[in-house]
Amino acid sequence: MRIPSRNTRKELFSAYGQILAGCLIGAAAYPTFLIPNRIAPGGLTGVATILNHLFALPVGTVSLALNVPLFLIGYRTMGKVFAFRSLLATLLFSLFIDLLPLPVISDDPLLGTLFGGVVLGIGLGLILRGGATTGGTDMVARMVHRRFPFITVGAFLFALDFLVVAAAGLLIGGSEALYALINIFISARVIDAVMVGFTGNKACFIMTGSWDSVSRRIMDEVGRGVTHLTARGAYTGEERPVVLCVASRQEITAIKQIVREEDGGAFMFITEAHEALGEGFSQLDAES
Repeated sequence: MRIPSRNTRKELFSAYGQILAGCLIGAAAYPTFLIPNRIAPGGLTGVATILNHLFALPVGTVSLALNVPLFLIGYRTMGKVFAFRSLLATLLFSLFIDLLPLPVISDDPLLGTLFGGVVLGIGLGLILRGGATTGGTDMVARMVHRRFPFITVGAFLFALDFLVVAAAGLLIGGSEALYALINIFISARVIDAVMVGFTGNKACFIMTGSWDSVSRRIMDEVGRGVTHLTARGAYTGEERPVVLCVASRQEITAIKQIVREEDGGAFMFITEAHEALGEGFSQLDAES
């Protein structure tokens, strides 16, 4: 029998740790913010929230009952590892919604929408980082896409969310449906932030004739490495290096000052580097 290596064990521990933490955090959004304010944030959990409002059925149990059959239908569209992790995440997420002994934090619909979206987004983002999902709808969406390629996975999931929000508008109330839309938007943005990282790193591209002195000063004074990219000016046809440097938000001011002092006529643009991995930044490994 093959014994997992130390790195593999570390990666597995990290992945399942993120899934567990994500399930705890994401599930906490329901009893504290979403269920008390009758907010149905899309997906089958949103369907369960509507049923909770109509028939007082437990959200987690209903969500689990809806999701498991979809996993059995669509698991073949996924790898075994992803399917297993997703099934585990769905079980934990659904159970935690009903079992976590958490009080209602806010019965104000707007606060519930905003903070519920943030907490739910953090939880779902961690689950995704752990290599799982909490909805059998994802698997069915991929199965539908394979059968009907013109229907994208995103379009299928969007249609499901739209139907859930529309149902919430009809069965719960128009205001609750609008709050649900806000909640879906916020949670999606937070998921993206969790997936790509919260760091404020920037990528600087500097085009200057003083590329050598600019590069040396950045390395010596800022302590960041630089890379020279070969570029050709369309107007002059001349080749010259473009200085590329990834730095933290706090270091950008010093880099701009160096460029200003070395070449006042330089051209420089700065973009977001959502996640920087490797020397000088976060460790580059499979769990990043």
